[in-house]
Amino acid sequence: MKKFIETINAPKAVGPYSQGVLVNNTLYVSGQIPFDPKTNMLVSEDIEEQTLQSLQNVLAIVNSAGLQKEDIIKVNVYMTNLGDFSKMNNVYQNFFQNHKPARAAVEVRALPKAVQIEIEAIAMK
Repeated sequence: MKKFIETINAPKAVGPYSQGVLVNNTLYVSGQIPFDPKTNMLVSEDIEEQTLQSLQNVLAIVNSAGLQKEDIIKVNVYMTNLGDFSKMNNVYQNFFQNHKPARAAVEVRALPKAVQIEIEAIAMK
């Protein structure tokens, strides 16, 4: 069974994709950029604030599907500057606390809307 997830608590999908897709007990969350869902604007130029907002957007979609932070099993982090990895990693660690999903972090040339970070995730009930 497949269900498309949409919430006003994360930025709207601006293209031909869904915020998330729940297939049976697995949720696939599309990459989330650091836009405030209320203003649809970039939260800040600061990588730490961008990281936190991206993670909050992911969690809003996870929660909308009836799952919790602890159900997140895989996270992919895309950054335009891996020189900021330690700053991102500190925010990430504070966000997840003792929960440690599998993760990849890669540097990319560019991201939509010229943001510094995009985060996608997989969660499972």
